[in-house]
Amino acid sequence: MDNMRIMPILLLDEIVPYPKCNYTISIDDDEYVEAVKAAMGADSYLMLVNAKNYDMGITENNIFRIGTVAKIKNAMRGLDGGIKLSVNCIERAYIDSVQKSDDFTLCQVESMVEISNADDMKMSASVEVLKDLFAKYRGVVPMLQPALVNDVKKINDLGVLCDKLSDKLIHNFEDKRAVLEETDIYERALLTIGMLEKEIQRANVKNDIMLKAKENMEEAQKEYFLREELRAINEELGDKSGTGEEIKGYREKMKSLNMPEYAVEKLEKEFQRLQRASQGGAEGSVIRDYIDNVLSLPWGNMTEENHSLKRAEQILNKDHYGLEKVKERIVEYLAVRLKVDNPSAPILCLVGPPGVGKTSIAKSIARALGRKYVRMSLGGISDEAEIRGHRRTYLGAMPGRIINAIKQAGSSNPLILLDEIDKLGKDYKGDPASAFLEVLDGEQNVNFRDNYIEMPYDLSRCLFLCTANSLDTIPGPLRDRLEIVELSSYTSEEKYHIAAEYLVPKQLEANGLTKAQLKFRKDALEDMIESYTREAGVRTLERTIGKVCRKVVKQQLEGGDPVVVTKKNITDFLGKRIFKPETINASNEVGICKGLAWTTVGGTTLDVEVNILKGKGNFKITGNVGKVMEESYNAALSYIRANAEELGVDIDFENTDVHIHIPEGATPKDGPSAGITMATAMVSAMTKTPVRADIAMTGEISIRGKVMPIGGLKEKVLAAKRAGVKKVIIPVENAPDLEEIPEYGKANMEFVLASQMNDVLSNSLIK
Repeated sequence: MDNMRIMPILLLDEIVPYPKCNYTISIDDDEYVEAVKAAMGADSYLMLVNAKNYDMGITENNIFRIGTVAKIKNAMRGLDGGIKLSVNCIERAYIDSVQKSDDFTLCQVESMVEISNADDMKMSASVEVLKDLFAKYRGVVPMLQPALVNDVKKINDLGVLCDKLSDKLIHNFEDKRAVLEETDIYERALLTIGMLEKEIQRANVKNDIMLKAKENMEEAQKEYFLREELRAINEELGDKSGTGEEIKGYREKMKSLNMPEYAVEKLEKEFQRLQRASQGGAEGSVIRDYIDNVLSLPWGNMTEENHSLKRAEQILNKDHYGLEKVKERIVEYLAVRLKVDNPSAPILCLVGPPGVGKTSIAKSIARALGRKYVRMSLGGISDEAEIRGHRRTYLGAMPGRIINAIKQAGSSNPLILLDEIDKLGKDYKGDPASAFLEVLDGEQNVNFRDNYIEMPYDLSRCLFLCTANSLDTIPGPLRDRLEIVELSSYTSEEKYHIAAEYLVPKQLEANGLTKAQLKFRKDALEDMIESYTREAGVRTLERTIGKVCRKVVKQQLEGGDPVVVTKKNITDFLGKRIFKPETINASNEVGICKGLAWTTVGGTTLDVEVNILKGKGNFKITGNVGKVMEESYNAALSYIRANAEELGVDIDFENTDVHIHIPEGATPKDGPSAGITMATAMVSAMTKTPVRADIAMTGEISIRGKVMPIGGLKEKVLAAKRAGVKKVIIPVENAPDLEEIPEYGKANMEFVLASQMNDVLSNSLIK
C-alpha cells in the first residue's frame, strides 16, 4: 500500500479492529452503506475507526485517530436494505484529516510503522509468555474456538500474536484500544500480558460464582416446586397470583393517605401488573418495592409549625451564641409565615469556615420552626441518579436522596439540610448540581419528578438549607438560587462564651463528670483559646476541653480530689503552649511596620521588615509571599520612586538594593491588603525614620498613592486588639465595616481613616 491514501471511513460501535483479523459487520446507517458502495466502486479499501461517542457520528474531535485499513472481501444486502460486510484488516493507520462528501465521509490516512526497542531474546520470550498465558486461559475457559487455538500455535510474530489475543480474549473497550494504539511491539506485548492476567483472574472469579450457584440450585429448585404448588392452590381458590389479600392491604393504606388523583391511578395500574405477575417472580418483587416506596411517602402530611416568634428566638438564642444575621433571617421568615399562608420558602446557604456551627444551627432552626429535620451529606456525590433517582428499568433501582429524605422525615414540609453543597462532584454519570437547579427552584419544585417514582411530588413546602465552606466551587446557576448568609470566624470573646455556656457542660456530661468535680476558670478557657487553639470555629477547642476532662476522669478513678483548671496549672493537662501571644514591638524601630492579615482561622498581625543596602538597583521580597503581594510591593515601590522628593527619600535607586522580608517564611502569605504596610516600612527604612510601635495598618496601595479598601476588617481589628495595638490605620472606604465590630473589640483603640499614603505616613512615622 502507498504511505498516504484517501479512502471512505466506516465507524464501528463495539468492535475494535486489529490488523490480520477478519470481521463480519452489519451496517444499517445510510451514510455507512454509501461509504461501502464507494469503496467497492474503487479499490475496496475502507478505514475502520472507533468513536468516543458513536451516536455523534464522524467528526474531527469525536473519532479516535488510530484505526485499521481493511479490504472488503464480500458484501451482501439484506431484506431491510442494510449490508452484511466481510472485511480483512490489513494494517494500522493514522487519520490525518476528515472530509465530508455528499453522502459519506472520506479520510486521508497514513500507514503506521511498527517498531520495537527490545532485542530478539525479549521478543521471543514474550511470545512464549503469551502462549503460556493463553494455555492458562484455556484451562479456566475451555470453550474456545478450535480455529483460534490452531492460529495461536502457528503464530510466532509477536505483534500479530498480541493483536490476535487482544481481539479474541480482552473484553474491555479501553484496554482493546490501548493495544491497538501501541506501535512499539514489545510495549504492546507487555500491555497484552497484563490484560490477559486480568482476564484470567476475571474468569476464575466467574467460575467460583458459577460453582456456588450450582450448589444453591438444588435449594432453589425445591423452593420453586413449593411455590408452584402454592400457585396451583391459589388458582383453585380463584386468585391466580395469590396476591389478592396483599393488594387489598395496599388499597387500605392508600385510602389513608392524602394522595392526588394521578398517584392513585398510577398505583391501580401497578396493582393490576402485580396481579398478573408470577408468584415469587422477579417482576413481582420489583413491583412490590415500587408500591412500598410510593406508599411510604407522606403525601400531603404536614407537620404543624410553631407560630410564636418569641419562642423561636428563645430556642435560637439558647442553642447558639452569636450568629445574629442567621437568627434574624429565620425570625423574619417566620414572621412572613404568620402573614402569608404559603410563602415561597427561601433557600438559605450558610457559608463559612469549618467548625463555626453551620450544620448544628440547622437543627436549631428546625426546632425553632417545629419542623422535622433531615440532613443530606453531599460531599463527593458525582452521580445525578443519587438526587433524581434511578429509572426502574435498572437492576437495583431506588429513589433519589430527596425522596428518601421526605420518607425519612415522614412529613411533606421538613427542613432538609444539604450539607457541603460546594463539594458536589461531576463525572460521566451526570452533574448533580444541575439536578439541584430544579430541587431548589420554588417555581419548579412544585412538580419535582423522581426517575424512580415517575410522578410529580410537591417540594414547595420543604425548607431547604445549604452549607458550604466556599462559594467558588458552586456553579453560577445554582448559586443564583441561593440566599447567601456568611458566617465569619468566631472572635476570642465569642469562643469564650461558647466554651463556657455550651462546650464545657457538653464535655462534662460526655465524660461522666459533674460541675463539682471539674471547673474551668475564665483565664484557663481564654488561655486555651489563645495558646492551644487557633481556628475559625470551635471544634479543636471542644476537643481540647475533652482532653482535660479525660485526664480528670483518670485522676478521679485513682482517688483524686476535685479539680479547678486555671491558667497556672493548665500546662499540667495540655502540655506546653503551642502558640505564642501576639504583641507589639518593644520600641519604635526603623524599617519595621506591623500589618494585619486575614486567615482561615481568624485575623493575625504580620511584621514587615525592610533593609536598604548598597548594590545594583535590585529589589526583592522574601517570606513565601504570593503573586498578589509581589504586585503590592511593586506598586508601593513605584509610588515611592515617583514621589521620592516629597517623601524625603534621598537614595540612589540605581546603586541601592531594597530587600523586603515578611517573617515566618514557612507560612505561605498572599492577599491584597499589605500594600500600605510595605510602603510605610520602605519609606521608614529609606528616610531612617522610626515607625510607631503601637500602630498597625491594613490597606492596598495604588501606584498613585491611593489607599484602597480591603476585606476581613473585623478579624483584623480583633487581632490588633489582642496584640495590644493602640492605633489602627484602615482605608476610608472601610469605615462602614467598623459597625460590624463588637464594642469590646474597639474599646481603647483609635482608628485612622486614610485615603492617601500621606495620611498613613503622617500617622505612623515619628518625625
